[in-house]
Amino acid sequence: MQIPIERFSLDNGLRVVFSEDHTNAVVAVNLWYNVGSRNEAAGSTGLAHLFEHMMFQGSQNVPDTQHIAHVERAGGSVNGSTWLDRTNYYETLPAHQLELALWLESDRMGFFLPALTQEKLDNQRDVVKNERRERVDNQPYGDWDERMQAMLYPPSHPYHHSVIGSMADLDAASLDDVKRFFSTYYAPDNAVLSIVGDFDAAEARRLVERYFGPIPRGPGLPPLPGEPQLDPFMVGREVRDTVEGDFALARVYLAYRIPPFGSEEFYAADVLTEVLSSGKSSRMYRDLVRDRRIARAASAFCLPIVTGAASLMVRGISPPGGDPAALEAAILEQLEAVAKEGPSAAELERALTGLEARNMLELQRVAERADRLSMLTTLFDQPERINTELDRYRAITSEHVRALAERYLHADNRVVLTYLPRAAQAVAA
Repeated sequence: MQIPIERFSLDNGLRVVFSEDHTNAVVAVNLWYNVGSRNEAAGSTGLAHLFEHMMFQGSQNVPDTQHIAHVERAGGSVNGSTWLDRTNYYETLPAHQLELALWLESDRMGFFLPALTQEKLDNQRDVVKNERRERVDNQPYGDWDERMQAMLYPPSHPYHHSVIGSMADLDAASLDDVKRFFSTYYAPDNAVLSIVGDFDAAEARRLVERYFGPIPRGPGLPPLPGEPQLDPFMVGREVRDTVEGDFALARVYLAYRIPPFGSEEFYAADVLTEVLSSGKSSRMYRDLVRDRRIARAASAFCLPIVTGAASLMVRGISPPGGDPAALEAAILEQLEAVAKEGPSAAELERALTGLEARNMLELQRVAERADRLSMLTTLFDQPERINTELDRYRAITSEHVRALAERYLHADNRVVLTYLPRAAQAVAA
């Protein structure tokens, strides 16, 4: 599968990537802004995510919430998301509605501030605070990623805090803060626009230049706050925390710093997590869930992030009345086994086949293709990597995986978070 790519830049710095596909009469429009929670200074956590909500509250020529209404009336879908390294906005529409999508996105890039009000900020601040209550504070295990980030990265690092941010910082966000955030980061020279699907490139370029061309450049980006580079790279010791509460089942989370997304070692780590936990023939499922029944479920995955270090996460869920210490020990046995011998030829083949199949299925969707193109352009300025990513996986050998595990998956680079049901704690005491 070779995905055609055409790219160009506008005079204002907006990078644009086209990929025509006339199989179906749909088109995906995707915008990545190079800003996420890593750009938030101390005291302003959650601002990037709050701002994502604000961007759906209307712009000068698109009244409140009408961005979504316009897309849905045209038969399309639309959304946005915020993460550590970026914020993205995306819509998929019938192909003849491409101009509508470009007009909507350009209006909030170029004409957002005239429509910004204190009332909108207060409203969306409450929405985000409720989201935090629902997803983090009042949901069992809901703060696992926040706790793991805080243990895995030092306070000076931009990944130390979560995307959702703190209640205090959300309360402290002022209208001037939001205006300043928009003016700094939501500029064409800090964005990538990708269009994938059934469109004519010459006509699409004319529309992009018409709607995005007049938007001025931004003032330039400030450096990332804190100390993005990690010296030393390793955590340096084992860091542990235990949370007691009204949890039905004990859970164990382990995490390790690994090289950033894009490095050869990151791909080896991704293959490792596939070997460990993808499907019922994976190592952790066979040993922990099926044979020893020491876990109800087990999973492993890497976070594809690029600032200083990425992370590899492992999660195990105990059965009712299970022993989390024994579960943790069993997980560590699996990690140590990979570090000693590496995956077998059959395991490696199964892992690579699974990664390839999943990747091919995901890329069938124009929305996913557009998002990947925006990602690869934002992070590496190389959209063409979409056609070579599988080659990077295929180059990984059993020895690469073994060496990665030996180098990074040890106690001096480990954080462990255990959720312990209160009743189990009482029995243990």
